[in-house]
Amino acid sequence: MENSITKLINVKGQLMDLSYPQVMGILNVTPDSFYAGSRKQTETEIAERTLQIVSEGGSIIDVGAYSSRSNAEHISAEEEMSRLRHGLEIVSVDTFRADVARMCVEEYGAAIINDIAAGNMDENMFATVARLGVPYIMMHMQGTPQNMQQAPHYDNVLKEVLYYFSEK
Repeated sequence: MENSITKLINVKGQLMDLSYPQVMGILNVTPDSFYAGSRKQTETEIAERTLQIVSEGGSIIDVGAYSSRSNAEHISAEEEMSRLRHGLEIVSVDTFRADVARMCVEEYGAAIINDIAAGNMDENMFATVARLGVPYIMMHMQGTPQNMQQAPHYDNVLKEVLYYFSEK
């Protein structure tokens, strides 16, 4: 008999089983994200992309309004929230800003925070996520979207990324 451990997280009162892979679909409400096909600006485009993600087996829809592609323009928190307001009947919000995360959870019901900077770009992120009590996805990058491709360097990428997360 196999010894399996079920790993569950509470997402808005529903248990999500992480003992098997979940599919996260990306919905970018940015005009300049990595992949042009993911950029959705109108309510119709946002609704169509959401339905596509679900129909293709997605269990999490991650909405981002701040482009993290190399050399992307830095935008204000106000501009990020303005973009997010178009599609916030969602499950996950992609932001590195604690105040934007808080507004998305409290005002729009976002259920998961996906932080490209693992708290490095906003010192209040961890306290905010803890206070909100929502699942948190921590990402890794060297630098910021504006400079992350200027001189990336790893002596041992696996070791260094694992160490990065162990410090967090």
